Amino acid sequence: MTDRDALFAGLRRWPDVEDAALQAHDASDALILDQAAGGTAQGRMPAEVVVIGDRHGALTLGALHDGAERVRVHQDSIVGERALDANAAAAGMTGYAHHQLDASLVEGARLVLLQLPRSLDELDEIAELVATHADERVVLVAGGRVKHMSMSMNALLGRSFRSVHASLGWRKSRVLRAQAPRRPGVSWPRTRRHDVAGEPLIVAAHGGAFAGTSIDIGAQTLLAHLPEILDRQLAADAPQVVDLACGTGVLGVALALAHPDIGVLATDASAAAVASARATAAANAVEDRVVVRQADGLEDVPDASVALILLNPPFHIGAAVHTGIAERLIADAGRALAHGGELWCVWNGHLGYRPLLDRIGETRQVSRNAKFVVTATRRR
Repeated sequence: MTDRDALFAGLRRWPDVEDAALQAHDASDALILDQAAGGTAQGRMPAEVVVIGDRHGALTLGALHDGAERVRVHQDSIVGERALDANAAAAGMTGYAHHQLDASLVEGARLVLLQLPRSLDELDEIAELVATHADERVVLVAGGRVKHMSMSMNALLGRSFRSVHASLGWRKSRVLRAQAPRRPGVSWPRTRRHDVAGEPLIVAAHGGAFAGTSIDIGAQTLLAHLPEILDRQLAADAPQVVDLACGTGVLGVALALAHPDIGVLATDASAAAVASARATAAANAVEDRVVVRQADGLEDVPDASVALILLNPPFHIGAAVHTGIAERLIADAGRALAHGGELWCVWNGHLGYRPLLDRIGETRQVSRNAKFVVTATRRR
């Protein structure tokens, strides 16, 4: 076992969801690092490296282990950031700094390491950013598991870089090397106009936001109950609503548009979601009543303080179908709900969240179709 293997073996996902089926690293992390260092004259990392999409610290700490002295890193998930910090502390390593996905992350960069996202839109935004703002000699080394890669990724990178080459496969992983930036400019976020309950709603989205500028089917299903949600909200005389795991902010913004006295706190662990929700609120001129915060669930919300929470929870962790995040969000909603407050939740019927909801309080099924269930849970 090499020193880097030993480093990887000690990595944990905590405080992210931990499960025997979920890993803190995989072979693509090692391949990205090997390919990046192999492209230098010394076979080691240059002093300055940019890392994008690191999940729990493998790329960042691996780059520092392999010779980098300063690493600028962007991770979409706030929980992933905290996992990197915890793993770095356990390994006694420093030398990296967290950044937003903006020009400051990549300005002057000559080597960028990327864990390939599954979303082509997210890859497009990252490629545009690097090709527009990094050094003209920049090399982007982007890797992932072969089963999640496609030729569309090569073509998409080719829109921002003149040279794109794929490595040979290794342990079911592969790397794409992109060079010679075209300086395309950045075209994100993007917007789309929708009709919700007879009223216009503009959705803004960055590349990494779930569903993009569309309104996903789960959110559409919950929005169909907007009049009933508003009636119960106003009867409770509680103008503060929480849009938990807000994504692009569709639910919270729709409520704010429907009633001028409602204030919304929208939270999400994803930086792309938070940036999108802020842009959605601004596009609909309700940014003064929709406060958007990046957070792990409702970590900054006091116990028993909220009268109404809306939740359209994710059921994936990376590429894996897993209910761990939804379980945490439901439990956190139960903690934050005031006595008599309600959690309105839309979920895939086959996932069976009802026992989790029943632990909070009295749950009634509001509607059910072939795919989704909408429930309202009143805290005891």
